[in-house]
Amino acid sequence: MRVAFIADIHGNGVALDAVLEDIEKRKVDRIAVLGDIAFRGPEPKRVLERVQSLTADVIKGNADEWTVRGVRPGEVPEAARAMMNREREWTAAQLEEKDLQYLRHLPESLELELSETIRVHAFHATPESLFDVVPPETDAATMKVRMMSRDGIRLFVCAHIHLPYIRFIDGRCIVNTGSVGLPFDGLPQASYALVEAEGDRFRVTIQRVPYDVEKVVKQFTNGGYPNRDLLIRVVREATSPAGR
Repeated sequence: MRVAFIADIHGNGVALDAVLEDIEKRKVDRIAVLGDIAFRGPEPKRVLERVQSLTADVIKGNADEWTVRGVRPGEVPEAARAMMNREREWTAAQLEEKDLQYLRHLPESLELELSETIRVHAFHATPESLFDVVPPETDAATMKVRMMSRDGIRLFVCAHIHLPYIRFIDGRCIVNTGSVGLPFDGLPQASYALVEAEGDRFRVTIQRVPYDVEKVVKQFTNGGYPNRDLLIRVVREATSPAGR
């Protein structure tokens, strides 16, 4: 079985189109979307509709929760919260009530059986939280406790930090998809994870997909997006915004 795990689209429809075109060429059997669909990008409605049109497993991310109810104190640095809520209001205004209900009721985790011996546990940030940050360089003991605690699972897939990685710890694997719409690793290309499994063997790769960054910049500029200067820098430079 071949499964594409995509996440952190953040309303970037141009990047999503490029990723889905790449996925189609690779003839995957299944797509899983690990959250953060619409918020912080210029095309929240189109992206959400594109995700809903897929035959895909979809779970919730922290930005989906924010789209529904706003950013609460303590969830981001206080200096950034007012602006992020302005962005959230703009995003929610592009959506319909049925869209918000869809996001509200998304599940928070997913298990897939890739073969008789290989199961995947997928979640957005950690198994216990949509918001917690576990860096790629976290020591193995902590990683096992916070990210890889479920028994009977050989492969764990997560997102949230916009930094793709693959690690093997005690014979099990954890992979971060990176971000489709807002990568933070200095490479302004969409990122997703491709998992291929057969029998007792599996292979994980991080796929990078170029897309028209300047088209997205124009969408931010012409669409009246709040905080567009910051998001344009993030898209162009693939660096984390201040206050994330």
